[in-house]
Amino acid sequence: MGRTGTRTLPAALLLTVLFLASVGHSARIKDLAYFRGTTSNPLIGYGLVVGLNGTGDKDKTMFTVNTLANLLDNVGIRVDPTQIKVKNVAAVMVTAKLPPFARVGTRIDIQVSSIGDAKSLEGGTLLLTPLQGPDAKTYALAQGPISVGGFSVSGQSGSTVQKNHPTVGFVSGGATVEQEVQVHFTNVQQLDLILKKPDFTTATRAMSLVNSLVPGANAQAVDAATIKLTVPASFQGRVPEMITQVENLEIQQEITAKIVVNERTGTIVMGESVKIHPVAVAHGSLTVQITEQQAVSQPLPFSRGETTVTPQTRIEVQEGKGALSMVGGVTIGQVVKGLNAIGASPRDLINILQTIKAAGALQAELEII
Repeated sequence: MGRTGTRTLPAALLLTVLFLASVGHSARIKDLAYFRGTTSNPLIGYGLVVGLNGTGDKDKTMFTVNTLANLLDNVGIRVDPTQIKVKNVAAVMVTAKLPPFARVGTRIDIQVSSIGDAKSLEGGTLLLTPLQGPDAKTYALAQGPISVGGFSVSGQSGSTVQKNHPTVGFVSGGATVEQEVQVHFTNVQQLDLILKKPDFTTATRAMSLVNSLVPGANAQAVDAATIKLTVPASFQGRVPEMITQVENLEIQQEITAKIVVNERTGTIVMGESVKIHPVAVAHGSLTVQITEQQAVSQPLPFSRGETTVTPQTRIEVQEGKGALSMVGGVTIGQVVKGLNAIGASPRDLINILQTIKAAGALQAELEII
């Protein structure tokens, strides 16, 4: 019996081509920009999760042991840290986002992530944890039972079954805001509109639209990301109404010509504004074919030899013929059609696109992630 194995280099990957929104599609200003002072603020805290079913940190995780010893000491219980077993306890980092205009008593969602060697946070309860901002001030207090969207089960033989990520949990409304971030729009004279993706064309369009539909705003694009607005007399004391009016204006969004390639998954994303000038591309692949056969060696008659089976291996290397193909076009459909005509795998297309870019024929930004 023979056994034949064929390997083609480079390996073919799954090709997925997605198209971004076409140029000229309108969008609300609130989807493209935000007013300065209306963004969320990150919070972080260090705490303990208790009540785990033997899936917590190990005894050698000293920061968990010391934290538990300090916690017990604060409630009047003196213990020797070397005598503490922490298999039902896990040290975690708690993260959250403080929404703009959040008031004292507002409840926000939190995420809990293990920082030790705990196997799972399933069934655990987060103890009272202060959440601080970048200024080291406490803005919220977190506590509550953790919801884990997965599990991990192991047997005595060492086999393990795991679903999703059991060392990260979530608590809906698990933190209460204790300190507010003061943002006042009552008596402001000027507003800053910040584009999420800086672009001079989009900023200029937004400026012109605001000036035409909001009299007295005197909008001025100072750079690719910032548009300064003056609060007119008609909106004094009613700034939120002006913000609402500006946010719901629709403008044409400028889409940058860009190609994003994920080399790990073979996913290629192209914007509709991508253009490739006509260029000739030669593409070929390398095929390695390995054939193994078992041969029987018989000894001579009346000799003392033995019958043996010896493997025979044959390796053939064949390089595919790379014919020149014309690639180029003024629409994304023509570009994709030309690339597909080459018959290249996504990994090959990454190299082809890089080469076309180096040749100056690709009129787009190429980003590989």
